[in-house]
Amino acid sequence: MPRSIQQTEWTFTPDCPSRPILDQIADKWSMMVLAILERPTRFNELKRRLEGITQRVLTQTLRRLERNGMIRRTVLPTSPVGVEYSLTPLGESLRDPFMHLYEWTVRHSEQIIAAQREYDGPPSAPT
Repeated sequence: MPRSIQQTEWTFTPDCPSRPILDQIADKWSMMVLAILERPTRFNELKRRLEGITQRVLTQTLRRLERNGMIRRTVLPTSPVGVEYSLTPLGESLRDPFMHLYEWTVRHSEQIIAAQREYDGPPSAPT
């Protein structure tokens, strides 16, 4: 059983097993897929709901999520054969923390945009 890690113990060594997992779940497309998988969903519906994602990137994202145990891929006995994706219990357990992060992002987006503008400074005049 994993033990709880106190913040003072956090160490991010190159071989830390959390690194590739954090890379996966912090990926914007992975998070968006997990957010919209409230019910079993077919590939083309996912693609329609994730405006701007390419078929290649969606396929790669789904494969990584499936490999990490977050989603399940089910081949449907239809003609032509269809595939749908659904959350596993592990993927479902990530929805609550993700929704907190998403809500925080929405709540603070104006502050973040203002900070970015301040950091970037005034636009330079064309020369």
